[in-house]
Amino acid sequence: MIEGFLARHEGKTLEFKENCRPLARIVRTAVAFANTAGGSIVIGVKDKTKDVIGVADPLVEEERLANAFADGIRPLLVPDIQVHAWRKLHLIVVAVPHAVGPFYVRAEGAQSGVYIRLGSTNRPAGPELLAELLRLGRNTFFDEQPCSETSSDDIDVRAASELFAVVSKRLTLPKQRSLGLLVGQGSKMLPSIGAVLLFGKNRERIFPLATIRCARFLGKNTAKFLDQTEIDEYLPQAVDSVVAFIERHTRQGIEIGRVRRRQVPEYPVEAIREAVINAIVHADYSIGGAGTKVAIFDDRLEITNPGLLPFGLTLETALAGVSMLRNRVIGRVFRELELIEQWGSGLGRINGACRDAGLPPPRFEELGTNFRVTLFGDRVKTPARPEWQSSLLACLGKKERISTHAAAELWNVPDRTARRRLRRLVDAGVLVEVGSGPKDPYRVYVLREAK
Repeated sequence: MIEGFLARHEGKTLEFKENCRPLARIVRTAVAFANTAGGSIVIGVKDKTKDVIGVADPLVEEERLANAFADGIRPLLVPDIQVHAWRKLHLIVVAVPHAVGPFYVRAEGAQSGVYIRLGSTNRPAGPELLAELLRLGRNTFFDEQPCSETSSDDIDVRAASELFAVVSKRLTLPKQRSLGLLVGQGSKMLPSIGAVLLFGKNRERIFPLATIRCARFLGKNTAKFLDQTEIDEYLPQAVDSVVAFIERHTRQGIEIGRVRRRQVPEYPVEAIREAVINAIVHADYSIGGAGTKVAIFDDRLEITNPGLLPFGLTLETALAGVSMLRNRVIGRVFRELELIEQWGSGLGRINGACRDAGLPPPRFEELGTNFRVTLFGDRVKTPARPEWQSSLLACLGKKERISTHAAAELWNVPDRTARRRLRRLVDAGVLVEVGSGPKDPYRVYVLREAK
């Protein structure tokens, strides 16, 4: 368990602490983990170097932590606190579950004391993220709320009905209600925010930044652009317009077959469509001053939408197929229009399409309060793997870790040669060195987690 933590870097769900001082910071981290996606605090490890120094009196510190969490966090949060022996040292691991809150630091109050996890830092939630946490606690969604500034006349029902007809479905009044396009407010039925975002005739008046900005830049940075446009169509129609812009500004290669030639797009269309749909469906439209952006460079394509991953979701679980909608109405409509095939499959389909096309793996990342998908355009040729590396990877597939001496025996080489080879794999990002410090004679090597 401890080696598994040491093989990772601090991030959204992991933090290292040298000791339990100050307790207030650990309490904030527990609050941030609980509100965001859960996580583990490992105490007795230096956060900069990951040197393991242990905890001098773990039972006393365990009790202090339990009291601090019980007294300092509201509503009540009970993390799992365990003492683990590692080598001749003791470490404390605090496992914090994600739960419906919002949780806050009692001394700072229910408004100022709410924290979330951004990367490896704890940040105050702010009014927009706090509102999302409160909606999560009520099991409501931003796009399900009635849009009191509008009436049914503000929704282009004809255009929506035509889109439904394409997939042989009728958009009846009961269907509009079941999808959440119409919601009750008192004795009246009003369009929901989702309905306005999807089919609002004057959407820009209420959501002026709910557009998709597309740009083709010259080179590999944003210093000079070749073309740009803002797409402000109904969201289901916007998908095709964004894909068309990308195809217009990316290269088409030629692949020679046995009988005839065929054009090969720089980026697979399936990956582009999935990335665009993912951005539209999961964008946080409650965030002011931000919209979805598509940026095309000579070497990559970036699609960025406002909003972190939904609370409770990590990048690892999203890639594994776990789905959590931020916009329930938009998601339902896209599913009805057959733009979404299966919940939770989007990121995996992007990965698979790039792999099948011979492209480098796409990059998925949370940047501030945005989520970005980056596709890379250069086809890659995998160099032949040395036999010694193949034998090591096969061994690690069974044993999970290996020491320098064991690697030397596996390869039948001196320890110095084995150490040099292992260091090359660490520098290449294949392995992670795990130990109490750089001079630890018992250090081992494990495979780096796939991102």
